[in-house]
Amino acid sequence: MNAAAPLARRLAEGEAVLFPTDTLPALAARPESAALLWQLKQRPAHKPLILMGADLAQLIEALGVPWQQPWIEQAQLNWPGAVTLVLPIAGAFTSHLHPGGTSLGLRVPACEPARELLRLSGPLATTSANRSGELPATTAAEAARQFPGLTLLEPVPWPAGSGQASTVLAWRGLEPGTAIEEWAVLRPGATAAPSPGGA
Repeated sequence: MNAAAPLARRLAEGEAVLFPTDTLPALAARPESAALLWQLKQRPAHKPLILMGADLAQLIEALGVPWQQPWIEQAQLNWPGAVTLVLPIAGAFTSHLHPGGTSLGLRVPACEPARELLRLSGPLATTSANRSGELPATTAAEAARQFPGLTLLEPVPWPAGSGQASTVLAWRGLEPGTAIEEWAVLRPGATAAPSPGGA
């Protein structure tokens, strides 16, 4: 049996789970169950979650919106990897993960156990595995201590992540009067960001 199958079933039943990524362990749920993550973290609901997918194709298909070529190029450059792209995407996923917002953060982790799970579950609402105001967990044991009772992806111990959050890049469109693509660094993180104004 695929090691991720039991966790995928729990997600389908509306549960939150814990799994490793290439950065920090993730607390995750299916997008329609995303409200559970804010409750578990005791986190203000205005702070958005990230939609994590197994690959670019899965995210494009799931979101069902036209992707601009610069978005695809940036995704191909950085995924799988420790970069979250914030794109101006509306729809059900954004409503679930960023209520009242007009953008959605997306990422494909460079962690094969995580991607194996995501292939089975479909894209998931994710956030770092820590209660609001506490340090993020960096291991399965730390994640389990912060969220006792939640199911962890087996086997443990998990592959070590970087211990740093992902770099967050937000699409700002084209610079007025030029053909220069603008990406703003919202949060420096585990991966070096591209130079401002370029991909």
